Amino acid sequence: MHISDFDYELPPNQIAQHPLVNRDESRLLVVPRGDAPFEHKKFGDLSDLLDPKDLLIVNNTRVRHARLDAKREGFDGHIEILLLKPRGAPHVWEALTRPARKLDIGTVVTFAEDTIRARVTSTGEDGLRVLEFDPVVDVPLLMREHGHVPLPPYISRADQPEDTERYQTVFAAREGAVAAPTAGLHFSEALLAKLADRGIQRAAVTLHVGIGTFRPVMAEDPRQHKMESEWYDVPEATALAWRQCRERGGRVVAVGTTVVRTLESATITDQCGQARLESGAGWADLFIYEPFNFRAVDALVTNFHLPRSTLLMLVSAFAGLERTRRAYRAAIRQGYRFYSYGDSSLYY
Repeated sequence: MHISDFDYELPPNQIAQHPLVNRDESRLLVVPRGDAPFEHKKFGDLSDLLDPKDLLIVNNTRVRHARLDAKREGFDGHIEILLLKPRGAPHVWEALTRPARKLDIGTVVTFAEDTIRARVTSTGEDGLRVLEFDPVVDVPLLMREHGHVPLPPYISRADQPEDTERYQTVFAAREGAVAAPTAGLHFSEALLAKLADRGIQRAAVTLHVGIGTFRPVMAEDPRQHKMESEWYDVPEATALAWRQCRERGGRVVAVGTTVVRTLESATITDQCGQARLESGAGWADLFIYEPFNFRAVDALVTNFHLPRSTLLMLVSAFAGLERTRRAYRAAIRQGYRFYSYGDSSLYY
């Protein structure tokens, strides 16, 4: 396996810069197993493609307004801070910074018109820094009051008021992500009601999307890439729904690669060789690439991912590399919109 196996050429005008007016009107590329032809649908057709025995599992993480404007104390100039996660204490946070070259240990950065200060206590690669705020600072409140929606860099515009709602799923509930679980962005309240009317059950897990999901693969042999860990939680109700779906012969449909990583991380194989999804919280650092034995997931709803990304490698492991390549070529030919605000696909 080589990193170049996961390259493809995408016309820049197919990178979605804005969400559609209606979430469920995005396009849906249907990719059946085997050699069956692809189908071109609307995402709102998903309820007709699933069976009442199936179970949809979504990621209910909520995206923080984690991107903050800052300054280096005593200097002019803009610094961008993306707060990732607490590091052992509520006032100590891991962050990505840009530009990072002047943020050495001991440097003080200020936020909110210089009313809040944080000191750099350690440095890492690729702009990674650890910031220590004053212990009385409520960092989540700082993000809510002064932060921006952390749109990915391939969206070449500043965040706008529409992003506050549209870069969240309609079922977002547990705050903690720095990027949206984008496969879930296509669900509307109307589509969820339609799915429920058909008897299709829905359950939720939480995986707070962090740097592990979107860090690029730099190694020529992708198997040398190390995934950063991300916190997840599988409620007992979801584990029960998973078991019941298996018992009735339905398909477990993961909405997004983050759900796949959560379910596969939380699944064990017992002494009889039977897979079982276990409830509870933990840290996922599972890197899924071909070949991989999927034990917890039967179908996958997912957006179109960046070249050379761990997400594209996961999809290729699920559907097969050549099948995935064909799907991407078909989507490009048909003018599908790519990446976070783009169109979607169903592999089953």
